[in-house]
Parts: sequence; structure tokens; C-alpha cells
Amino acid sequence: MNRKINQMKSERIGDTYYQIEHPTGLKIFVYPKENSHSTYAVFGTKYGSIDNRFQRSDEDTIQEVPEGIAHFLEHKLFESEDGDAFARYAKTGASANAYTSFDMTCYLFSCTEHVYESLEILLDFVQSPYFTEQTVQKEQGIIGQEIRMYDDDPNWRVMFNLLDALYYNHPVKIDIAGTVESIAKITPDYLYECYHTFYNLNNMVLCVAGNIDVKKVCELADRMLKPSSPIVVNRVFQDEPDTIVKKRVEQKLSVSVPLFQFGFKETVSEQRKTLEELVGTELLLDILASDSSPLYRRLLDAGLINESSFGVEYFEGPGYASVIFAGESKDPDTVAKEICKEIAEIRSKGIDPAAFERAKKSMYGRNVASLNSAENIANSLVSLTFANRELFQYLDAIANATMGQVEQALQNQLREECSALSVVNPIQEESNE
Repeated sequence: MNRKINQMKSERIGDTYYQIEHPTGLKIFVYPKENSHSTYAVFGTKYGSIDNRFQRSDEDTIQEVPEGIAHFLEHKLFESEDGDAFARYAKTGASANAYTSFDMTCYLFSCTEHVYESLEILLDFVQSPYFTEQTVQKEQGIIGQEIRMYDDDPNWRVMFNLLDALYYNHPVKIDIAGTVESIAKITPDYLYECYHTFYNLNNMVLCVAGNIDVKKVCELADRMLKPSSPIVVNRVFQDEPDTIVKKRVEQKLSVSVPLFQFGFKETVSEQRKTLEELVGTELLLDILASDSSPLYRRLLDAGLINESSFGVEYFEGPGYASVIFAGESKDPDTVAKEICKEIAEIRSKGIDPAAFERAKKSMYGRNVASLNSAENIANSLVSLTFANRELFQYLDAIANATMGQVEQALQNQLREECSALSVVNPIQEESNE
């Protein structure tokens, strides 16, 4: 078959992987790792919980579907008329799973032997949808229980309460699994419509890393992949104001220590950050809140955070972006004030060059070390590709980062007027007696 193979080589770290543009429209990445005892594969589609309104390039109308359908479809795809994919994997010894996030759905397995048999199962069941009224109704009951379980999960609630405080209209504020009411509207027709829209190979990526042979993967792909029409899917979002909905939200659940998430909403353009902008942001957050930062030491010494739970992440995707600090604290409001105080202090005094160099070395070291894991490699390739980024260019961007990039991030991000605090408190205050 007429496939194009590009060799992607990093002179900096000495690794090579292969990007195959398959004639069916699928992008395939193969990252061989010598001496790897295992293989990890991910078959992903650029389709997540936020994709409830969309327009296909071959249609004039905008489609609107029930919330939670991407997650529902992920559950259902493992089933077929002949049984389920997990039973097939049991025969090869592979460990299989799947997940739906806000902006992608991925099916994966890891194994130490029978690699190509397991890869054949993956390519087969993901391309073989089978939905009936009976199986959909059964799944509505199962996922309904899952939704109710997450309603009482403190870590889940503290996150979605924050997103609800930050966003007016963007569907990132909606639970990935939807609601009991929304999934009750899901039908086989909806599932097939979404499947044929988003599970088009032009909208998908296959990544295989570890003990793997490029030629064998290509031969298997030639045999298993089904041609698809080259459509483009456009996400359709309502306008999202730059402001936040509310400054603080609180809920009581079964926790022993209050949980918090403190988020800074950003104005988002249609284009995602460049690699240089992304690295500038990530380095800034490392300087601000890593375990070697003054803020971290101060909060820890004051007993306001604990070592195991405190952290910060840059949370971004199509049409949304926020910086989120999270952890456990007896006094979340004071932690939020201290974070804002530290941001103001760095803006006033400037970034410490020694802290910048420390963060840069640490971030580069972590990312290079992650290439020892086939799982990390495959997952990184999927998420970077869907964000129109490339793995080795990302590593180069870290190695070449400048203070100016971090200063630019500090200037443009972390606006206190666009911050909100979400807290989950214990149901019962402890007695003083």
C-alpha cells in the first residue's frame, strides 16, 4: 500500500520513532525501544466529552447530541455480536483498558508477548461498532450507577465545582459521563452517528511503543484498517466570557481534611499555545509551586498543605485553559491568598535566574526520563498529536527555553480577578471535646 513513513530522530537524546501516514487517513506512530520487555499501544480518537455540538465538513447543519455520549460510546465499543474484547485479550495475556477525557477517547493495551495478536484485537473491535436498543438500555443502568458514585467522590466534585465556577458556557464544566437524565436520551442511532463522525480514521491516531517492529505494524495496519472518507469535524462552542461565574464554591462530603482547587481562568483563542508559550507556562508553574519553591516551603512549614497532595497543573484543551492549584488544607482560603501573594511578589521582584535554571533542568530531566516508559511515550504521542504538537520539538523547546518566555507567561496569565476557589469540607466538624 502507498503509505508514507517519516523517521523522527532526536539528535539531543538519540531516540528515533516513525510516523506513518496511512492511505486510510490514520496517523500511526511506532516508537521502538531496545531492551524493552513490554509493548504499549493506544488507539485514540479526537473525541471527548466536550464534543456535544459539532458540524461535519460534508454537512450543512450543526449536530447536537446528549451529554456523556463519548464516554457511553467508549463503554459500548468493547462489545460485539461475538462477545467482548476483554475476553479476546484474556487469550493473549494483554492488559486492556480505555478512557474518555474532555477532548479524546483512547483504547489501549500493554503486553509482554503476543503483541501483534493483541494489536489485531485493538484494530478490530475499535472499527466494529455494535449497538442495539437492549444493550444501550442495559448500559444506561450501569453508567447511571457510575454517575451517582462520582456525585459523592470528593476529588471529582472539587474539580467540577471549580470548573462550574470558572466557566459559563463551555462544556468542560459538564461531567465527562454526563447526567442520569442526559444518558437516558442516548439511542443506538445517536451512537452510530457519533461513531461514524468521530471514529473516522482521519480523526484518529495509533501509537505503539516498546518491543515492536515497524514493518510488522505497517503490514497489520494494511490488513486491518478500513478506508474512511476524508471529512473534517468542527467543534461548535458557545461564546465564553473572559470573566468567571463566581469566586468561591463549597460542598460538604465525607473527607477528613478539606480538599481545594484554586483555578485561574484564561482567555482562549482558537489556536492552542505554541510549544514555546506552553513551556514558558509550565516552567513558571514549576518556579511557583514545585517542592523546591519558597511558596511550597512556606505553606508546608505553616502546616497549610501536606507533601503528598499539593500540586499545580496547566489544564488546557479546545476552547478552555486554566492554571489549577490543588491539595488538602485545613485552611484553603489562606492557601489561595498565599498563592496570589506569591504571584504578586514574583511580578514585583522578577523571576530568580537560579530558580529558572533549576526548573528548566528539572522539567527537561523529568521528560527525558519519561521516555524510558513505553506507556508514557504512547500516551504523550497521542495527546501531543491531537494538540498539533510533536514530542521531540517539545523536548527541544524545554532545552532552549528562555527567561523571556517565563516572564511573558507571568505577564499574561494568573490574573487574580479571574480566579475561583472550590472547597470540599468535611460533613461534620470535629468536636473540641
